[in-house]
Amino acid sequence: MKGARIGTTLLIGLASTAVCWVLLDTWTGQGHAAPPLPWTAVFGTVALVLVVIAAGLPMRRWQRTAPADRSGVRRPIDPLVAARTAVLAKAAAYGGALILGWYLSQGLVLLPDLLGDRLTRFVVALVAAVAAAALSVAGFVVQRWCRVPPDDDEKPDS
Repeated sequence: MKGARIGTTLLIGLASTAVCWVLLDTWTGQGHAAPPLPWTAVFGTVALVLVVIAAGLPMRRWQRTAPADRSGVRRPIDPLVAARTAVLAKAAAYGGALILGWYLSQGLVLLPDLLGDRLTRFVVALVAAVAAAALSVAGFVVQRWCRVPPDDDEKPDS
């Protein structure tokens, strides 16, 4: 499986920001109320960041501190767990970029008139965007933890 790419992630973030901003601006321009943006959105995204990191910690631990037995072979790790962790990390990287665009677009729609309740919603949108960016970064970090180092007996191609 190929990992998430930074360029693709940035493209997802920019595209979702642009599309969501146009849609939200049109929606609110027609007199409709903006979708709700509660603080629970921030807490839920932060919880996802913690879940992704917690899922990746066994992989990191295995790579960093796995003791070699007498034959010099590392303690095996369940390949299904490793694959699921890598898929979760990739989904977190791309999903974080997608929801980052959603929260940034809400902030952009609120930006022209920051008075009263709109200022509070703007702050929530920005904090949620930071949490979404953290989710994407956590995905890249855990994805890196899931890389398997080359075997010692394998020689690189010359």
